[in-house]
Amino acid sequence: MTGSEAPPSFRLAYVPGVTPSKWVRIWNERLPDVPLALVQVSAAEAPDTLRDGGADAGLVRIPADRGGLAAIPVYTETTVVVVPKDHLVAAVDEVSTADLADEIVLHPLDDTLDWEALPGRPAFERPATTADAIELVAAGIGVLVVPQSLARLHHRKDLTYRPVTDAPASRVALSWPEADPTPDLVEHFIGIVRGRTVNSTRGPQRGSRDAKGGSRGAAAGKAAAGRDPRGGASGGKGGKGGKGGAANSGGGRGGTAKGGRGAGPAKGARTAKGAKGGRRRP
Repeated sequence: MTGSEAPPSFRLAYVPGVTPSKWVRIWNERLPDVPLALVQVSAAEAPDTLRDGGADAGLVRIPADRGGLAAIPVYTETTVVVVPKDHLVAAVDEVSTADLADEIVLHPLDDTLDWEALPGRPAFERPATTADAIELVAAGIGVLVVPQSLARLHHRKDLTYRPVTDAPASRVALSWPEADPTPDLVEHFIGIVRGRTVNSTRGPQRGSRDAKGGSRGAAAGKAAAGRDPRGGASGGKGGKGGKGGAANSGGGRGGTAKGGRGAGPAKGARTAKGAKGGRRRP
């Protein structure tokens, strides 16, 4: 490495509610010499951050603007409604969107749920962020439907949440700028997220190609070692009545190993048989 080359590093963007700590830990175990830097961005900013080179890959919420980006789904979250603890919804285990028909349902500008039609009654004004909407729920202004991880992220002692059975689900995906081929470090992280082991042949682990090639070379060498230099196949079980003898030794039955097929030449088999009886035709 020359003095002008920067050491390798990996930047991972992630949106609020997503917890990448498990994958970061595995990365640090497998690639301790390549530091991983976390870049927190809003759900709306994540696509542009990746396209502009602000991160090598990102854990984002979809649907999102995916122009110029590749993505693989990682998991799907439960959608919940956040309500005050003394709200009627808090008395049940789950609700449907129809149960929220009489509620003012807040719809923040950073909402990532793919609604066809919002449930309930609209608020007079849309809150700028989910955090702002949480404050309005606490003030008794309305209720908020969000992915469960965001409800946990903005947890308050005076609020609770319940699953909404028929609300759109929030999907989290690993995304990165489209490139051919995909950068090696991105492939490493894809393998980690997909649960590949450190020895997986699909993961671009260091030295994996050499190791694979070495295995093939060893197998080829082993196969070559089992062939007689003059074209006959060597015996697999020599010493048993001549059946396992090499073809050039005059062993029985064409010089093949026990159970072999067609390895010895037919003429060699007749000569060996004639030699056994001590007779040769003129």
